Amino acid sequence: MTKAGSKGGNLRDKLDGNELDLSLSDLNEVPVKELAALPKATILDLSCNKLTTLPSDFCGLTHLVKLDLSKNKLQQLPADFGRLVNLQHLDLLNNRLVTLPVSFAQLKSLKWLDLKDNPLDPVLAKVAGDCLDEKQCKQCANKVLQHMKAMQADQERERQRRLEVEREAEKKREAKQRAKEAQERELRKREKAEEKERRRKEYDALKAAKREQEKKPKKETNQAPKSKSGSRPRKPPPRKHTRSWAVLKLLLLLLLCVAGGLVVCRVTELQQQPLCTSVNAIYDNAVQGLRRHEILQWVLQPDSQQ
Repeated sequence: MTKAGSKGGNLRDKLDGNELDLSLSDLNEVPVKELAALPKATILDLSCNKLTTLPSDFCGLTHLVKLDLSKNKLQQLPADFGRLVNLQHLDLLNNRLVTLPVSFAQLKSLKWLDLKDNPLDPVLAKVAGDCLDEKQCKQCANKVLQHMKAMQADQERERQRRLEVEREAEKKREAKQRAKEAQERELRKREKAEEKERRRKEYDALKAAKREQEKKPKKETNQAPKSKSGSRPRKPPPRKHTRSWAVLKLLLLLLLCVAGGLVVCRVTELQQQPLCTSVNAIYDNAVQGLRRHEILQWVLQPDSQQ
């Protein structure tokens, strides 16, 4: 790869006033760093070389006023070519350019432009026209700048439109997300309310069952539960007069025993025994005592007749 520095000595030796001629130098690459060190070189001739591209840092050579890139093999210009704001004269004759970068519209100082012998886009070629003389080249510069400014405005409008579409899409996404979150909150709220209502109903049902249990008759609640084995129900608790009833039974039993002993002593052969003699005496005395009462006399009279 050939550079200007390796062909014919230092670039300063080629500087003539403010003009630097690097034409016919068989260059494949622009010596940007060396050129940046020569801010006095406002006129730069790079024609008739083998340049296919320009590096992006070439656009930093803002001191350039006149630039000749004719008869190279340039297929495109850097996207930031518009940074060369002091450029007034630009020769792009006989390259391989199809379009120009949108930033070309920023070359407000451009007064002269030649785009002949390039495979330009038909619209751009029509705008550029022929550049056969000084006047036509000036018209070419003016028309191309106007065209590129219109393209830049169109692209800016398109960019703004896309941004607006993206903003609207973002707003819709945010609104959809907010609606989804609100729906989820409402669903959680409804589920919580339903759960609360279910628990309230269970609580009310338990209270109602408890009240019904309390309303049952005492005799039902006092009934003894059946045994686990399913045997007979337990007997009810004894009543208060059970003790008196037992005493009465005991007295009746004693009376029966006494009556039986009395019968044995008066009727059987045992009446001569000492015990029966005492019993018979007691009976006779008792009968005599009872006969003194008028009420009992009538009861005992049939017995005495017998």
